[in-house]
Amino acid sequence: MERTTLDLWVGLFVVAGIAALVFLAMKVGNIGTFDTAKTYSVTAKFGNIGGLKVRAPVKSAGVVVGRVGEIRFNTQAYQAEVVLNIGNQFKFPIDTGASIMTSGLLGEQYIALEAGAEEKMLAQGDVLKITQGAVVLENLIGQFLYNKADEPTTPAK
Repeated sequence: MERTTLDLWVGLFVVAGIAALVFLAMKVGNIGTFDTAKTYSVTAKFGNIGGLKVRAPVKSAGVVVGRVGEIRFNTQAYQAEVVLNIGNQFKFPIDTGASIMTSGLLGEQYIALEAGAEEKMLAQGDVLKITQGAVVLENLIGQFLYNKADEPTTPAK
């Protein structure tokens, strides 16, 4: 009888461990519980999206207000079109701007929304007019080195 009880407790412990691992995997993979049925979609066009991925967070003032729903390439404008699924409880003015930001120096990328001042609010299918693409670290380093090479050198005295 004692052996069966011990086996039962070990089995329960193993099941709880597997459930905890699944929960952590979902959290790390950005597979949250953001309900897409209670969202409205807006599109933002960027010249460069860097390493932005589908399901990346959409934040305003540091608060997650939505998720990236889709990323596609516009072959006429040669731009990336990013579909943002924003929660219905979050209303933004029609002149809201979107920027691709990075958490920390080398962290994940997300979309930051900066609210505008218009009275009219964004609705399903609207396109954001004010966007700023991702800052590519390699380009910044290249510009810095190029500018340093152009500086005149002063002779030592």
